[in-house]
Amino acid sequence: MKLDLIPRLKHTDSNNFFLLAGPCAIESEDMALRIAERVVEITNTLKIPYVFKGSFKKANRSRIDSFTGIGDEKALMILKKVSDTFDVPTVTDIHENSDAALAAEYVDILQIPAFLVRQTDLVVAAAKTGKVVNLKKGQFMSPESMQHAVKKVTDSGNNQVMVTDRGTMFGYQDMVVDFRGIPTMKQYAPTVLDVTHSLQQPNQTSGVTGGRPDMINTIARAGIAAGVDGLFIETHFDPANAKSDGANMLDLQYLESLLTNLTKLRQVVNTF
Repeated sequence: MKLDLIPRLKHTDSNNFFLLAGPCAIESEDMALRIAERVVEITNTLKIPYVFKGSFKKANRSRIDSFTGIGDEKALMILKKVSDTFDVPTVTDIHENSDAALAAEYVDILQIPAFLVRQTDLVVAAAKTGKVVNLKKGQFMSPESMQHAVKKVTDSGNNQVMVTDRGTMFGYQDMVVDFRGIPTMKQYAPTVLDVTHSLQQPNQTSGVTGGRPDMINTIARAGIAAGVDGLFIETHFDPANAKSDGANMLDLQYLESLLTNLTKLRQVVNTF
């Protein structure tokens, strides 16, 4: 995959990591624009290639009363407005085959959720749109097995594919990142580390997923040191009141200092 083929992506010659960041889910136009404006400001200063992330719906929820979205087309139109307003590419998850063509009308990158990455029809549907496809590694899959998911995309005539590690299930209520998987998956496609989802604590008795946001800095730095091509970070200006995944999102006020330090670390890593 070539970063410079992603529409509107800037700073591709900076030799920095690229960033997929934004809220877990699109809650409103105001919140999406507010978050995007701040992240664009930071990434332009640090010369980080930036893709705005936001789920137009959340199909995988622990409880039936969990927030799933504000309406598919309404959320997708907000993603398009973010892209047009700030001249940045966007990425969103898809969950059903029919989502692929629908979302492709509004966003630049289609993301296959970790629980669904083995669903061949879904992966092929995304690939056939011609959009960049981001394959999230299943919590239950080895890094080596991701080569087959990548091949499903490339065999469908689409070479614009990346893979994202989001941790591996450890017991019932914790995730761990096996950093040995990063060089392995980089053999197949550009590799991203999903920092915030790697710190989830699922299967809580309350039915609401927990998290360890205090470990975001540690995991992100380790990922850069291990040579990831990109980082995935969910962020919100009010995580405590976010409608989805607030327990593991980064408070937006801390993003600038984190990315500044990670950029410095990347410069050191580039010397090796």
